[in-house]
Amino acid sequence: MDITVETIKRELPRLLRDDPELRQYVLEIARGQFADRVQTDDRFDRVLDELRRDREEQARKWDEQTQLWREQNRKWDEQNHEQRLNWDEQNRKWDEQNRKWDEQNREQRLNWDEQNRKWDEQNREQRLNRDEQNRKWEESRREFDRVHEEIMAQAKKHDRSIGALGARWGLQSEAAFRNALAGILETSFGVSVRNVCEFDDAGEVFGRPDQVEIDIIVKNGMLLLMELKSSIDKGGMYIFERKARFYERHHHRKADRLIVISPMIDPRAVPVAQALGIETYSDSLDVPVE
Repeated sequence: MDITVETIKRELPRLLRDDPELRQYVLEIARGQFADRVQTDDRFDRVLDELRRDREEQARKWDEQTQLWREQNRKWDEQNHEQRLNWDEQNRKWDEQNRKWDEQNREQRLNWDEQNRKWDEQNREQRLNRDEQNRKWEESRREFDRVHEEIMAQAKKHDRSIGALGARWGLQSEAAFRNALAGILETSFGVSVRNVCEFDDAGEVFGRPDQVEIDIIVKNGMLLLMELKSSIDKGGMYIFERKARFYERHHHRKADRLIVISPMIDPRAVPVAQALGIETYSDSLDVPVE
């Protein structure tokens, strides 16, 4: 049997060249297993049509996304304008309050001699009044400090959102925005954010060998793996999950939490993050690190 097969392999090419009928016979047998040129061309045309439709759909989605960004920019401009108006009104109220205080001070100076005359008999009452006044001033000061801190925290949050938009449109680097988010975590929660950069020889993360960067926090024995970005979509969520698993395999340690911090998270990326066990936050101050 082996001799017959070897003979066929050796003689078949020559027979196919010399015998048209044999060549046609072999083609008829193979036609049921392999597509002819017309079928292949039709399939290729269908694939090209599908690719063209996909490209047109992608261009339509990009146009819609651009329109959404323009609308968001308009809303931010309106919010900033309203905030400036509020600040102007607040300054006006402060000026009015200062004017009243000046008037009160002048009146107090005019009455000072009379007050001195009555000082002895009203000394005890005045001390009580002064203590009460000091208590109220202290409460007012604490309330002012609290409101001031809330206003400044909100302003910083707006600045980070605007910075994220700037990073997306190339007004500042992604690395600078990432460093800003890391700095907030370190300042507000007393943690150290380490940026680890390792080479992926096997192409586990990106499908080919490349550098893999990931941010980590180690606190109280817990390992937190983080992605700090100005914006992230579905693809970014999948890449971060692969980067986290790459780090776990190479360091033989399971991460306690996977965290993404970005003020601009594509809504379609949220269910992906939930399915992958990734926590998402729009601001560094929102992250519970305990």
